[in-house]
Amino acid sequence: MTKCGLYIHIPFCDSKCGYCDFYSIAVKDRPTAPLVACVIAELRDRLRRGAPTIRTVFIGGGTPTVLQPGELETLFGALREMLSPHAVAEFTVEANPATVDDEKLSILTAAGVDRISMGAQSWHVPELEALERLHSPDDIEPGVALVRAHGIERLNLDLIFGIPGQSMASWTESIDRTLALGVDHLSCYGLTYEEGTRLTAQRRAGRIESCPEGIETDMYLHVIDRLSGAGFEQYEISSFARPGQRCRHNMTYWRNEPYIGAGPSAGGFVNGVRYKNVSDIGDYVKRVSSGLDPANESERVEGPVLAAEIILMQLRLAEGMDLERFAQRTGIDARDALAPSLERHEAAGLVDLSGRALVLTARGRLITDTIIADLYADLFASVGVARPAVSLGDRPA
Repeated sequence: MTKCGLYIHIPFCDSKCGYCDFYSIAVKDRPTAPLVACVIAELRDRLRRGAPTIRTVFIGGGTPTVLQPGELETLFGALREMLSPHAVAEFTVEANPATVDDEKLSILTAAGVDRISMGAQSWHVPELEALERLHSPDDIEPGVALVRAHGIERLNLDLIFGIPGQSMASWTESIDRTLALGVDHLSCYGLTYEEGTRLTAQRRAGRIESCPEGIETDMYLHVIDRLSGAGFEQYEISSFARPGQRCRHNMTYWRNEPYIGAGPSAGGFVNGVRYKNVSDIGDYVKRVSSGLDPANESERVEGPVLAAEIILMQLRLAEGMDLERFAQRTGIDARDALAPSLERHEAAGLVDLSGRALVLTARGRLITDTIIADLYADLFASVGVARPAVSLGDRPA
């Protein structure tokens, strides 16, 4: 039976960060128990439909650890029971440094959680304030220590560069203080200004200035060099890990493998069909409580659309896009269909076609979106169809 990932979206957080465009809301005094009950009900239903074997689990949001202990116990107790027939190889939960405590971590570890992804973002108060994060730099080290005290050694920290007011010196300090914690995985993202976020509105109103593009590029190159020197491999554009410590769940997305999604706004890709749940807690709870499918979008992904998504996701990886596997899955010969752009970018030293995979070079990774846009133009011209809407996203999910 095909193996797949499981993603559960818990959209609650203490407050909505100004740069975040994921579906999330501030929990405040909202009741959270109905949402937890419906996530459990949705997942039971999806597993009853004969879903593939679950290999990895990732619970994100929002911040799942803002749930009260009783609701965490309800959710993770149900997960422990539902996942018992599956050989889960990795179980990750997202957390904020200020939302973990002994009681909550005991609940997570009892359910089999063996990896925590923690949003540190920066070690500097003005930068955290620019991002509208609630935690302080003083929360990061104790949060990491507490996670380890509960026996969870696999730990990822998120860092962001290109923050308004950030300097190369402050970025370097954030990297070095994170390395001093001895973590084995870092996700380092360039700040993006997404439509509909407060940060984008502030920039348009002239209240903040974005980091100059040249400095942001220097910050990206610097973190690559610094982490390489510290023994990390860059296995994806924004992801760095010590040997053997890659995030297996995210590799599911980047390799376009199947995954189940549960919760409001969560998406899934099973048996060649992609679906997305409604992005509204009230609507989601109403649908699930009424025995209805919470998905309001679904489509079969094949042919040139699948080809475009494989290009988008797999070129993020250091291993690149396996050309033979691409042809098997899509029926398209990439060397022929993408020839104009491949020849031009190979001559410019931006892509490497010397092996069995199409791989972006270090220079090519600096302009990934441009290269992908060129490949899309060739792809859809070769099959004689209009280019569908496939977004150039920075994160998998």
